[in-house]
Amino acid sequence: MLLRLFVFSALAAVLFSGPVTAATEAKAGPVSSLENGKEINGTCAACHSENGQGGKKGEYPRIAGQSAKFIESQLRSFRARTRINIPMFPYTQERELPDEDIKDIAAYLSAIELPTKMPTFVGNEDALTRLQMVDKVMIIPRADGDLENGGKIYQKQCVACHGKTGKGRGMFPMLAGQYTNYLKRQVDLFLKGDRPHDEEGMVGVLNALKESDIQDILAYVTSIQESQE
Repeated sequence: MLLRLFVFSALAAVLFSGPVTAATEAKAGPVSSLENGKEINGTCAACHSENGQGGKKGEYPRIAGQSAKFIESQLRSFRARTRINIPMFPYTQERELPDEDIKDIAAYLSAIELPTKMPTFVGNEDALTRLQMVDKVMIIPRADGDLENGGKIYQKQCVACHGKTGKGRGMFPMLAGQYTNYLKRQVDLFLKGDRPHDEEGMVGVLNALKESDIQDILAYVTSIQESQE
């Protein structure tokens, strides 16, 4: 009797488990690149936040809304150690972040939009939805500096790569909406030669500017974060 029950159970498993599994897989479908990117972002969120906003004081940069090309290039630079960032090394090695994952996380982060104004509620949102809407708002405080001088220098020296309103272009990052403290820290690294300035190598536009001019540019960038190109 026990033997017959065992045989019947085994036969049932063969007959029914296969089709159920196949149907489940067909229903679920393959994991999309954005789904994979969202999953990878779970690791990034520990420092850069769930929405890619970074640290509140600029200890970690905003990465949401940056161009996919820029994010890809920086992750590959971290992996190759051509851009030195010790905390990023464990997460960007080939075994942890292969090329396909780099493309997926870059696509996911670049698609995140962070509003610069508090949301207007229509009245049918639940508490969690409202909290999530507010949490995505990112407003960079105005930095001190001469906006007129900063604007003139920016439009003359920076616009070709970073765009008229600081939204970035292709391989060049968005500056508007980025933490001022973080931008200043990166400028200092450029000037010390610890970080290459994009395609210019160790010497570029920033090396020809006075410290006060750089501060004015940073001030100007904070004044255009709501602009649309």
